Amino acid sequence: MRIVSGQFKGRRITAPKKLPVRPTTDMAKEALFNILNNQFYFDDVSVLDLFAGTGNISYEFASRGTTNITCVDADYGCIKFINETAQAFEMPIKTIKSDVFLFLEKTTQKSDIIFADPPYEFTVEDFIRIPELIFKNNLLEKAGVLVVEHSKHTNLSNIEHFSYSKNYGGNMFSFFEIKNDDEEE
Repeated sequence: MRIVSGQFKGRRITAPKKLPVRPTTDMAKEALFNILNNQFYFDDVSVLDLFAGTGNISYEFASRGTTNITCVDADYGCIKFINETAQAFEMPIKTIKSDVFLFLEKTTQKSDIIFADPPYEFTVEDFIRIPELIFKNNLLEKAGVLVVEHSKHTNLSNIEHFSYSKNYGGNMFSFFEIKNDDEEE
């Protein structure tokens, strides 16, 4: 995997083969960041990277100037790799080793962008739990976005707060947002 843009553009990062991950492809990652770049100033946002895996998405945010990044993953090897890589590049990435669902049930941390890249073999019910917990626990800032990466064979368009999705090869990104009528007065 490589960093697509920003301060570390072109840098290659090689994760250990033993990690239980499926990194987002460079093509899909570049397309995702083109979408987000039209909506956010990266140096002004807080990012929560769920099922962080190799930290691929977080490195991209850090390279583009984001200084408030939290990665959550249950795998010790993934957390160790993210910590080592972030330290080597002097990236401001905080890691939390936790089951993502337990983390979402307990945290009060709000973020502008929440990115979730759960295992593609998750059931639809597992996918549904992600936005359910995020919106129920009010973890997204008012103008924020939740992006869930999943297989093109998984349809999340019927889930509450769904906004739109984009397909890139076998990767799909579904975007969830707080709708105006959902906002508390």
